[in-house]
Amino acid sequence: MENYTYNSFTLQVEGLLLSEEMTYPTFLIFLFSYIFIIVTNVGIVVLIFVDKSLHQPMYLLFSNLPLNDILGNSILVPRLLLDILRPSSERLISYYECVVQAFTTHMYGTTTHTILIIMAFDRYVAICQPLRYASIMTNRMVIKLTVSAWGVALVLVSVLLGLTVRLSRCRTLIKGSYCDNASLFKLSCDSVVINNVYGLTFTVALFTASIGSIVFTYTRITIVCLTSKNKSLNSKALQTCSTHLVLFLIMVFCGLSNIVLHRFPETTEYRKLMAILFHIITGSLNPVIYGLQSKEIRKFLSQLFESKKG
Repeated sequence: MENYTYNSFTLQVEGLLLSEEMTYPTFLIFLFSYIFIIVTNVGIVVLIFVDKSLHQPMYLLFSNLPLNDILGNSILVPRLLLDILRPSSERLISYYECVVQAFTTHMYGTTTHTILIIMAFDRYVAICQPLRYASIMTNRMVIKLTVSAWGVALVLVSVLLGLTVRLSRCRTLIKGSYCDNASLFKLSCDSVVINNVYGLTFTVALFTASIGSIVFTYTRITIVCLTSKNKSLNSKALQTCSTHLVLFLIMVFCGLSNIVLHRFPETTEYRKLMAILFHIITGSLNPVIYGLQSKEIRKFLSQLFESKKG
């Protein structure tokens, strides 16, 4: 029979169930991944704001991605590393800290989608309406798009967690590797129909908007490339859009896998791992795919290393 503890402010995180021989290798993999994520993303952000040649709409919009990666992973991974080294009985977290962690992780995932949407809009204007690009993508427009990306995510996630915080709690075990909305409302013995309906609507709307925007912009870009004889335009479109598309597909796969696995209790361990990989993979790939694929950023880095050698 299940034990009930009503409205406890101390929760226990189930975490990853690792064998003794896998504990330290897993810890080291996540630690080095976290260090790589922080160093590369901070480097990209600093580079974009220091180098005036990168003060272009494309790079200013892109800088939102590494900022999001830094914030999202800094809340999740350090806590995860500590829990890996702790026995299950000592993986305790306060209710308020758990809510903050859930809010941050959902903000991370949602903002990744909204940022990719505004980046897709930028690529659409640059390739499909190049003569109007400067007049459309002004500094004011960049600010509006950035505020919209973060603002929409903030409102959607605030409502999501607000519906969960209102519930009373009768359990204390977070059945996951970290706190998220689903694991929080599963602590309640109240009806969670509203939470499920809003969560499903939220997910469908977000994925529909992001996938729809990608399909629309890439269809238009493909049409322009097929009808244009400008090899330079086609090469630029292929380079910038392929990196965008690869990252988007990886992110969608990881996100959908986590959502689907939540519906199957027997896949709990796979779901935990996929949820972590969603943060680590996207956080690691963003600076590599976007940063190193950028001709301007590669040029800046090569000049920087040459000046140090000199």
